[in-house]
Amino acid sequence: MQIDPEVQSMLEILDAGFPRVEEMTGPEARAAIRARLQPVANPEPVASIRNIEIDGPAGPIPARVYEPASDVADPRPVVVFAHGGGFVFCDLDTHDGLCRAMANGIGAVVVSVDYRLAPEHPAPAALEDVYAALVWAHANCAELNGDPSRIVVAGDSAGGNLAATVALAARDRGGPALAAQALIYPVIDDDFDTESYRAYAVGHFNTRAAMRWYWQQYAPGGADSPLISPARAETLAGLPPAVVVTAGRDPLCSEGDGYAARLAFDGVATTHRRYDDLFHGFMTVAALSATQLTRKQLWEDLSGILGIDRR
Repeated sequence: MQIDPEVQSMLEILDAGFPRVEEMTGPEARAAIRARLQPVANPEPVASIRNIEIDGPAGPIPARVYEPASDVADPRPVVVFAHGGGFVFCDLDTHDGLCRAMANGIGAVVVSVDYRLAPEHPAPAALEDVYAALVWAHANCAELNGDPSRIVVAGDSAGGNLAATVALAARDRGGPALAAQALIYPVIDDDFDTESYRAYAVGHFNTRAAMRWYWQQYAPGGADSPLISPARAETLAGLPPAVVVTAGRDPLCSEGDGYAARLAFDGVATTHRRYDDLFHGFMTVAALSATQLTRKQLWEDLSGILGIDRR
């Protein structure tokens, strides 16, 4: 399949420069990823940003609240966002640009969650932190100028797993009620023999070896629980409307496609956007022209679910 030259160039740069995390310890991988983070000279402006702490099951959870620079009237939707990073690395800063764009693109308050990381904190620690942040956001909607009837849980990669599993937890624990879930090239299951894993095991930035390692760090006891692997849930019925984004050149593509199909089969209103020409992680690569287009589509999809006219 032909690939856009700009996408091909960026993919080659990322694939060549990404550290071999599977040969590292968790702290070593974390340090290597932190060393790669480049400061953004002119970040997208938003109305306000504040760092807070949320009471969590094992102590305070750092979080960052973004107020959108937009004309959407209060109360606004609230997005509880979980960053990617293989459950092992990344943080509030690595996904700052995406959260700024999301706040402005939807006209929503975004609560980005700095959940506990593996291997020091294996599953379900991250899930419980993001769920605690969801409970906090719902309880504090008035302070956030947020609408408790329009709360979204969202995340990319490992954060997509956490968004999916938090949606399941909220359903099974009796709330908080969610208006939508946004799963961006999500980690769904620990099956490393899917069609996309076989096709894109190497050479496409995210690798099979790295994914095996991420799962070993996060779920050393296995992924049988639906709060670790959402694919293990007996049914997905009763979950909130979903937007699922997958990348055709991603080892995770097949599991994301399959989860979107299963959501729809189980009666969940589902919008599935598959971008055959793109690779894992593209939503955080703001320099790509394709990223700007796919972000805009995601904001439109979520705005439609939330009843926001962004025209």
